[in-house]
Amino acid sequence: MRPLDLLIVVAYLALVVGAGAFFGRRQKTTRQYFVAGHDVPWWAIAASIVATETSTITFISVPGMAWAKGGDFRFLQLVLGYVVARVIIATVFMPWYFRGELVTVYALLQSRFGAPVRALAASLFVVMRTVADGVRLLLTAFVLAAVFQSVGVPAAVVGLGLVMIWFTLMGGIEAVVWIEVAQLAIYVVGAIAVTCVLVGDVGLGNVLAAGAAAGKFRVFDFSFDLTKTFTFWSGLVGGTFLTLSTHGTDQYLVQRYLCTDRPRSAAKALLASAVVVLIQFVMFLFIGVLLFAFYRDRAPVSVPDQVFPHFIANHLPVGLSGLVVAAILAAAMSSSLNSIAATVVSDLVRTPDEERAMRLSRLLTVAAGLAQIAVGLAMRRSERSALNTVLAIAALVNGPILGVFLLGATKQATTRSALVGMAAGIAVVSWVAFATDTAWPWYAVVGSVTTVAVGAAAAAIARGLATT
Repeated sequence: MRPLDLLIVVAYLALVVGAGAFFGRRQKTTRQYFVAGHDVPWWAIAASIVATETSTITFISVPGMAWAKGGDFRFLQLVLGYVVARVIIATVFMPWYFRGELVTVYALLQSRFGAPVRALAASLFVVMRTVADGVRLLLTAFVLAAVFQSVGVPAAVVGLGLVMIWFTLMGGIEAVVWIEVAQLAIYVVGAIAVTCVLVGDVGLGNVLAAGAAAGKFRVFDFSFDLTKTFTFWSGLVGGTFLTLSTHGTDQYLVQRYLCTDRPRSAAKALLASAVVVLIQFVMFLFIGVLLFAFYRDRAPVSVPDQVFPHFIANHLPVGLSGLVVAAILAAAMSSSLNSIAATVVSDLVRTPDEERAMRLSRLLTVAAGLAQIAVGLAMRRSERSALNTVLAIAALVNGPILGVFLLGATKQATTRSALVGMAAGIAVVSWVAFATDTAWPWYAVVGSVTTVAVGAAAAAIARGLATT
């Protein structure tokens, strides 16, 4: 890598480490460590939400989707569900989060179903998030290995993981949120710069002609085929259920809302994020079409996730290459370690001793980071799209969790029926995922609907037996 590019990357990593040290001075209590004292402005939370759900996976995988053979803009159909779900969360879910002094969303299950359901939901979140973010760490390592050719993927996974552990350990959720604000700005600027370079090289007219000839600008597919990943129906229905689960019942994102001071601010942040998400997905997909026009019949890699890193490493001018690599590193630093620590401390261990809770929180942050490094190392031989992998994992686990939250809205459900419903939801969605060809956007639908249906049936059977 050229000296100027290297300087830019090192400067960004220094900024991350410095942010951890700066915010670390304020991390004296779990309230500050986990919810930033409810003192973060809504616009910063909006940027954090976008950065949290974007990450390196979007930056790398979405262009690869449009570049790949048969790839196009159909991924945008998921955004339909993203928008619908955000409106539901902002109007229905958001007031729940601000009743009392919540640290995690799973505490809401305590008053309705008791400790067992809360612990199960929290445990599923910890496992899912550890695996998903281990994959994200691996994808960033691919980029570093492509740019710094003397650095192998395992070394890059470990190095990135250690930086992530350090700044999250020191600065808590406050450092994570503000680094995500910087992250969003950096990778948007980087994506715009890459777009300008590619358009300059290929010519906008040539790009549009090549993309149109290959069907790259197709957006809608109205076929009702459960085996197709991106259709209008999987986007509208599956995308809604997926986003209700990830943005409504997943601690990783709900924790961001809790960093504001009131539900109105959190709702404003969530709705504003929808606009930014749509714009950035269009931009990243268009970069994929640009790469298709740039390479044409010369396929530089066999895996779609690696085409953008290849272009960055071999074709970007000095300075810009460093900026884009810094943007990708920035996206990797959207850490879930604080959310995992908050979930374990608040939902699984629950100690009233504040000093012990803080010590345990920091220990768990390190342990979660090491676990994500291990996942990244273990999955480095996979050739599946990282975006598909992560979204599938999220849908697989979050569907049953969403189901138990919806089940809680019914008056008849009990702790036992909720556990039966979740067990059935996990079993059915696992069978659908591993034994059928059903596309992953439907996993959250299957998991949540099964949980609600079986849980409600179990409660009705129990009532019937009690009255006989």
